[in-house]
Formats: sequence, structure tokens, C-alpha cells
Amino acid sequence: MTRSQTKSFIINNEKMLLDINSGVFIPTATTENLINSVKGFIKKPGITLDLGSGSGIVGISLFSDGLIESKLHASDLSQNAVECIKKNCNRHGVPVDARQGSLFEPWQAYKFDYIVDDISGVSEKIAKVSPWFRNIPCISGNDGIDLTVQVLSQSKKYLNKNGYLFFPVISLSNTYSVMKTARNIFNNVELLKREEWPLPEDMYQHIDLLKGLKDDNRIQYEEKFGIIICHTDIYVAYD
Repeated sequence: MTRSQTKSFIINNEKMLLDINSGVFIPTATTENLINSVKGFIKKPGITLDLGSGSGIVGISLFSDGLIESKLHASDLSQNAVECIKKNCNRHGVPVDARQGSLFEPWQAYKFDYIVDDISGVSEKIAKVSPWFRNIPCISGNDGIDLTVQVLSQSKKYLNKNGYLFFPVISLSNTYSVMKTARNIFNNVELLKREEWPLPEDMYQHIDLLKGLKDDNRIQYEEKFGIIICHTDIYVAYD
């Protein structure tokens, strides 16, 4: 039987209760920044896909603000996550079509006005030693960009005319390669928000790993007064 915990999250100063199944990604500051950036950009409701939905927090928050037309479409690689999405959408009164599968695999016949991508975007080597991916697989490659590049490369097929793709880029990945790919595919790639954050204290025991990846230009970070500062950028891409 899948274990589940009810956790409280604060989004826009409002408390949201979510059931989190074991093995499901727990929302982070990146998730909140993504939600707030999308809300600040979207001007009208549309057909929306929450890609790599995890607990469903992104789609539920957007639906609650009246930004999703009809029902939420959500998918995740993990069946535990799909069960979690359905449970949380039921809790918050959000109609949902939740499907299990890799990236766009469950949506072959669909097109969307908005695709919100919250799929893993840090170096796979860092994910393995980080506090964010405990008991959660991360197959993003040593550069941390494999999944993001796949989403960028495939997304136009699933976007309606004048559709938008929202995605985070985290500095613990090869941000230069991600942005080069995005700008080769889309006519417009717009930065919506940058958030700087200190590396968690328990990650300093892996400092040699981080320095090696940085020296190889696989990740980026800055050091200020002995503190490692990373950043998360939220982008929207469209034609």
C-alpha cells in the first residue's frame, strides 16, 4: 500500500493542504516561483497541461485562480504521482484528466494553450546527493538538461497556435545549452523571474563534486563570502 502524508504548503500567502505519496516530489521554492510567474503572465484561462505534475500543486493553484479552461490535464512518470494528483484534485474540487507516462507520451492527440513544465532540471550527479530527490529517480544527465531539452524539442507539436511553454532553468545544470536550445526552437524566450538561493548546508560535504561539475561547465554558481549562491530562472517560450 502506498504511504501518504498530508502536508501544508504556502502559495501566495495562502495555505494549501496536499497529500504527498511516498516517492512523489515535494514542492520546492522553484515550484512556487513557477506558479507565481505563470499567474503573472497569463491573461485568460486556457487548455492547460501540468507536465511532471508531482503532487498536482501547480495545476491546482492555477485552476483555483481561474486560469484553466474546463479541466486540468496533468501527467507524471510515476504512477504514485498520478494517484497523488487525483487525490489532491478531488480534495480541492479540481476536475482533472491525470495520466501516467514519460513527458508527452500520454498526450499524443492533444494540443494545449499552456504547457507548464516542472520536470527535473539539475545535474543527475547532484540530484543523487541532494535533499530534493530522496527516493525519487532523476534521469536528467550529468548536465541536468536531458529532460528539459526533450520537452523543448517536442513541445511545439503539443501547443496550439499562440500557445505558451513555461519552464524553469536551474543553475545546477548547463543553463547555456538549455537556453541555446530554447532560442533555436522558439522565436521568443522571455525571462519572467530570477530567484537566487543559498546552497543547502548539507550539500557542502559534496563541494568537490560541485566544483568538478562547474570546472567542466556543466553547472553554474557563484561564491559570496564563503556561501555558494545558485539561482532559478523561470522562462516562457512562444512564437
